[in-house]
Amino acid sequence: MLRRAILQTRQAMQPLNAVESRSAQSAVFGSYRSVHRSARLPAITASETRHRPTLRPHQMSAASRVNGPSPNSKRSIFIQTENTPNPDALKFIPNHRVLPENFPITFLEYLSPRSTLAPPHPSPLAANLLNVEGVSSVFYGPDFITVTKSSDANWAHIKPEVFSLITQAVTSGETIVNSVAKTGEDGQDSGEQDSLAYNEEDDEVIGMIKELLDTRIRPAIQEDGGDIEFRGFENGVVLLKLRGACRTCDSSTVTLRNGIESMLMHYIEEVQGVEQVMDAEEEISMHEFAKFEEKLRQQKGPQATAGAGGLDSP
Repeated sequence: MLRRAILQTRQAMQPLNAVESRSAQSAVFGSYRSVHRSARLPAITASETRHRPTLRPHQMSAASRVNGPSPNSKRSIFIQTENTPNPDALKFIPNHRVLPENFPITFLEYLSPRSTLAPPHPSPLAANLLNVEGVSSVFYGPDFITVTKSSDANWAHIKPEVFSLITQAVTSGETIVNSVAKTGEDGQDSGEQDSLAYNEEDDEVIGMIKELLDTRIRPAIQEDGGDIEFRGFENGVVLLKLRGACRTCDSSTVTLRNGIESMLMHYIEEVQGVEQVMDAEEEISMHEFAKFEEKLRQQKGPQATAGAGGLDSP
């Protein structure tokens, strides 16, 4: 009886020992496997996690094919064109800045081939554009180029050549605007500093006029491919000069009266009107045009006028 009890107790304990031995064995092999993996994968230190990996020489060519062209390759360019209120002016917008960073003024205007070579800001691109038959002026904004043609020229002939010249200038990396020492009168039709910039010598009214022109009016005119220049404030009248596409636009008078004048008079009670200032050459041209129209009326009748494409008569 006693022997049978001892035998049953031994048989009951054998499965428990087997389970304990298997669990102990798995723990031993598990620790071995974990040690084996740690031996193959070294630990990453804090300094190595901040270290940026570099490409080996044999990996450079493949990486350049994946990541794009190298810095030494030519730039890609996309030129967008926009119409302006002036049918004789087109706005070209390359994905590249036109005027240099921190340029003292917001625009440059080239009205003759000679101005593209004269100091202080000659431009090889403007020279090439003015050599295109039919182009009469080139205007640089911060990030756009406005090309104005003569009224008898056709955009179908001018536009492809302008596209080609701008593309070549940007992709080749040539400097669009150079800066050289001033030797005499300005070659470009622009000042040495922004006329709307803050000047501590300005009185309160002129300061408000400049701020309103700079923040509310200039952005709209730049959208149309031009710019605006402040020439003075005399006897309640603001003297302005429109540039770029707005300079030769037939609707510039409407822009001055209905847009700029109404806004300035609304916000600044001291303003009584707005007038556009014309340069000496423009005054001579307008005077000659007025004489021509007067002579035309004498020959053709009182209703005859000089149109853009020739003589218009009833």
